[in-house]
Amino acid sequence: MFQSIQFQGLDKNLIRTVMEIPLLTSEEEIHLAKEWKENNNRQALDKLIRAYLRISVSMASRFRHYGLPKTDLIQEGTIGLLEAANRFDPDREIRFSTYASWWVRAAMQDYVLRNWSIVRTGTTAAQKALFFGLKRTRLKLKLNNDGPLNLTERQQVADDMKVRLKDVETMEARLFSTDHSLSKPVGEESTICWQDLLVSNDEIPEMAVMKKNDSNVKSRVIEKALSNLSERESYIIRQRQLCEKNLTLLDIGKQLGISKERVRQVESIAMGKMKRSILSECGEPKKAGLLN
Repeated sequence: MFQSIQFQGLDKNLIRTVMEIPLLTSEEEIHLAKEWKENNNRQALDKLIRAYLRISVSMASRFRHYGLPKTDLIQEGTIGLLEAANRFDPDREIRFSTYASWWVRAAMQDYVLRNWSIVRTGTTAAQKALFFGLKRTRLKLKLNNDGPLNLTERQQVADDMKVRLKDVETMEARLFSTDHSLSKPVGEESTICWQDLLVSNDEIPEMAVMKKNDSNVKSRVIEKALSNLSERESYIIRQRQLCEKNLTLLDIGKQLGISKERVRQVESIAMGKMKRSILSECGEPKKAGLLN
């Protein structure tokens, strides 16, 4: 991969160096592109990319008002140049510089959308068009460019850009708002942060721990009570009282080969045993919420 030029500390001298690299003729572009595509000649790729780094430098200036480092934009543009070199067809009658400009712009736009805000922006074609074209459209329509648009003005933008009014409203709100840290104080002298004011629907940790402990205690008490039952009694209680979908007396009777009435009798006897066991452990079973 192309690594000959790094933009760790962009300065005027480096920009001047990039802009002074000679441009290529159409024949030179085709030759270098074929050398890379057919022979994997990295020197050819290096020369091809170097010759058009000026596209990245120039394009980066168009995105400077988004507040992102120019060095990063140029690096992303260089990635676009590499993508263009990999996809360029030397046999088509088109200059590499023209073809590469599209990929450089696309790479920078993608970078801006990914890094302009922590909130994902421009996830649809309409939103992407609005993100990069709303300001230009406002200028073209001679609308207020410093503050929010009114409903009529938003509709004008929607009609001009052929997008939904809702998309215009959503993108305008995003572009005129900024990200804020939740750890930032509410006021200059306040000790309260924005995150302190957020409401959570979750249980407080103490309550969650108490409920978990109660559930563990109930499980141990019930299992101990079940251990005092016979195998048949334990099975009937589990199927009738402790399953998410309880079986009917008739279903259990068919499984055990006994009558429905006999199942009811065994269940009643088993429940009595369990209540006595639970009573000895923690008091009234119903008050403890252990059995129905």
